[in-house]
Amino acid sequence: MSSNSHDTHAPSKRVKHDSPVNHYLTYIISILLTMLAFAVVLYGDLDRSFILIFIVSLGIVQALVQLLFWMHAKERGHLFPLIFIFAGAFVALTGVITAVYWVWW
Repeated sequence: MSSNSHDTHAPSKRVKHDSPVNHYLTYIISILLTMLAFAVVLYGDLDRSFILIFIVSLGIVQALVQLLFWMHAKERGHLFPLIFIFAGAFVALTGVITAVYWVWW
């Protein structure tokens, strides 16, 4: 038998890791979004519907930042978890809309 028949040093794929700068930047963005939401509520003289829409928008942006950077959803190989996350969000949103419709009409 030849010693070259089983190569134990096969080239392996190197995983590219994010630098700590990306994590620090994402953390700062998350803190700023949270502080902005608190500031809008603390100010309080704004229209109530504007505050509600603004905070929900900030929450969506915050969720996307968390999903893309902290949960690494932007990387390859995360298609099925993303499908299940968005399917769950769709079911939850459908349930909330159904409950609101049921109570108000």
